[in-house]
Amino acid sequence: MIRISQVRVIDEDGNQMGVMPTPDALRLAQERGYDLVEVAPTASPPVTRLLDYGQYKYELAKREKEAKRKSRSVEFKEVRLKPKIGQGDFDTKVRRAIEFLEDGDRIKVAVQFRGRELTHPHLGRELLSKFADLVKDHGVLERAPLLEGKSMHITIASTHKPKPREAGAGEKPAERAPAEAAEGPAAEGSAPAAMMNAAGPAPASTGE
Repeated sequence: MIRISQVRVIDEDGNQMGVMPTPDALRLAQERGYDLVEVAPTASPPVTRLLDYGQYKYELAKREKEAKRKSRSVEFKEVRLKPKIGQGDFDTKVRRAIEFLEDGDRIKVAVQFRGRELTHPHLGRELLSKFADLVKDHGVLERAPLLEGKSMHITIASTHKPKPREAGAGEKPAERAPAEAAEGPAAEGSAPAAMMNAAGPAPASTGE
């Protein structure tokens, strides 16, 4: 309920109608078939507007959904290599890594050693150094190659801004799992503090 004695009124077309007693503003909203919505409760006096409250809530939810869709957190992707990987597969992994980096994601590039391959760690180090050099236009090396158990890896941070992406759309399964799978309004931006339904006899409660 709007408890302030006077409010500043904006009509349904966005025109300023000035400051008037709250009962007069409510009466005006009823006469025109609109709701009186408080859109700037902290202003002095509070700012109200003649609106279709149902439509207002719909547009507000739509804007919030769009803003959420456009925001995207940075993801951490993984690309796995083998010490004896073929040139074609290696090139494919590099292209995939560049795609991840262009999307703004960080990547972990790991070389998996098996059996006697562990006796030649320099092969993995050379492979990772070559990989990092090929993607250097899209990302920066965060750590040097480090052997941990049977794996040696590096991490690369993207130099690109994260790209917006439709939630749950346009994402291939291989992009959600490790990449080894490839081998096989301004003033109305918040909910109103109070509103009056023109069709009802009394104002609705705050926060509805």
